[in-house]
Amino acid sequence: MARLLPTSTAGSLPKPSWLAEPEVLWSPWKLEGEGLAEGKQDALRLALHEQRHAGIDIASDGEQSRQHFVTTFIEHLSGVDFNQRETVRIRDRYEASVPSVVGEVSRQKPVFVEDARFLRGQTDQPIKWALPGPMTMVDTLYDGHYKSREKLAWEFAKALNEEARELEAAGVDIIQFDEPAFNVFFDEVNDWGIATLEKAIDGLTCETAVHICYGYGIKANTDWKKTLGSEWRQYEEVFPRLQKSGIDIVSLECQNARVPMELIELIRGKKVMVGAIDVANHAVEAPEEVAGVLRQALEFVDAENLYPSTNCGMAPLPRHVARGKMQALAAGTAIVRRELEG
Repeated sequence: MARLLPTSTAGSLPKPSWLAEPEVLWSPWKLEGEGLAEGKQDALRLALHEQRHAGIDIASDGEQSRQHFVTTFIEHLSGVDFNQRETVRIRDRYEASVPSVVGEVSRQKPVFVEDARFLRGQTDQPIKWALPGPMTMVDTLYDGHYKSREKLAWEFAKALNEEARELEAAGVDIIQFDEPAFNVFFDEVNDWGIATLEKAIDGLTCETAVHICYGYGIKANTDWKKTLGSEWRQYEEVFPRLQKSGIDIVSLECQNARVPMELIELIRGKKVMVGAIDVANHAVEAPEEVAGVLRQALEFVDAENLYPSTNCGMAPLPRHVARGKMQALAAGTAIVRRELEG
């Protein structure tokens, strides 16, 4: 990316109220048929406009065409039954009713490729597309077929790689894999999680990213954070292996987090997407707050490798709050950019 400190969002943006119920995860669509298809495209145009107006450099779809960052991809795969549901514990912190794996998993057709082509046609900005990572997919359903998290993750990685290659061909500049499970299951991450992630990026020439956050700003996650103590050192468990991986960019949570900034040293040489906007509250950061986080990060990462971003997705937030937070991110980044450019 040509611009110093290019800004982006980590994931979802709130959907307009005419498309889905505001501030609700997994919210059902309010439209159907052709109306839904048109509504998703209108929402994507609106999300793009709001990012551009706020000053975001790397645009995304804001996940406007999907109900959830994991399950929308899964529902397009064979071998998964959404009617046969089980209750499982997700991220080892809250229970949810999820679909079941009932047979061999495979990707029969593209999932987001047409949406990506549509986004590419709306802007000449760099665009980023998020996909769920293999481990997080495994952790968001019930496996009644493989009965092995690792085996299922390898099958998901193959499907993700097929999708990622077509997204790259559609003009996507950065493909991001969301792996919040990396902050929970450390032994599995190092045993097979990063290996399956590398399978998902195999053969790609565009930039690749992995987003490892502490979750949406929902009660189950904020309650969990209260149990993590005065320092959140989960990244310490996985960064050494990620530093040796083929992933180009590592996205982490910083604003209002208790993550020691010096942990960035463990991924030295990688580009770092620094979460300088907290999505777990409705307070809009002052630009100087954002600038402060970025200045701290610059003690451990070169400016050309720093990508200011949000901590996580903003789907559960009111739209005016999300707009304000994007504007704060851009304004705070502009302060530091001016300092660096003299």
